[in-house]
This record gives sequence, C-alpha cells and structure tokens, in this order.
Amino acid sequence: MELSSKPVTGGADSPGFALKPRILALDLGKKRIGLAISDPLGITAQGLPNLVRTRKRADLGALEGLARERGVGMFLMGNPMNMRGSEGRQSAWVREFAEALEKYTGLPVKLWDERLTSVEAGRVLRASGISIEKRAAAVDRLSAVILLQSYLDSL
Repeated sequence: MELSSKPVTGGADSPGFALKPRILALDLGKKRIGLAISDPLGITAQGLPNLVRTRKRADLGALEGLARERGVGMFLMGNPMNMRGSEGRQSAWVREFAEALEKYTGLPVKLWDERLTSVEAGRVLRASGISIEKRAAAVDRLSAVILLQSYLDSL
C-alpha cells in the first residue's frame, strides 16, 4: 500500500483514523545508522534493522529507497547536543549529512535533540540482559526508537 501526503480515512463504519506519511528516524554513526519508523497513525516508533555504512552516496541511496518503500514523508535525525544545550563538533557533521539527505531525496529532514538517547538505550539493553556483542548493534536501533518516540510524544 502506498501512502500519499493526503490523510486517508476509513468508510462509514470506520472510526476515521487519518493515515499520515511516516517518519523515518536516523541515529547517525560512523559505522552504522540506527533506524526507526513511525506507525501509519504517527503514534508509535518501531525499530528497523541498522544500515551498515559504506560510502555516503550509497548510504543516501539506501535511505531514499527505504523512504520510498515505506511511504516516508520526513526524516528525523538525532542532533548530538552538548549537555549545556549547545551544538558540538558532531552536530556539524550531522547537519552536513542532513542537508545532503534532504537534497538527495527531496524530503524534509528535521534535527531533534538526542541528548541521552544512547545512554538510555544502553541502560535498557543492560537491564534486559542482552549480551555485549548483541548490545552494540541493538543500541543504534533502540536510540533511533527512543529519538522518534520522543518526537512523536511532543506532537
């Protein structure tokens, strides 16, 4: 099913929930990009398999393909702020990737404060008892889920 940017509502017997273009959240790392996507109603975030980074152009192409396949209308990227709320060195790198992604896909990219998402993801995974080997890959995906859910909750 392909989603359009226009809200879709059900028939006469349906409660009339509007389907929205999905949001794809990215937790950008040097080796992997953690991914999460909103549900069709824009209420919850679900994790997707990480994208293993290769070259920037290939990464952008993979993200564009995923966005097209999943009916994405916007990207949400974690902006690594300092604890004082100012942008750090990593923020410039993320901002550059966000601009390239927006230009490559034609979709808007919103930066969202990601302070403590990786810390929270690590805490959750440690508490779950998952092995250290599996935890490294899972932290990127869970960070993207936490990032997206915080954005959805703010709407």
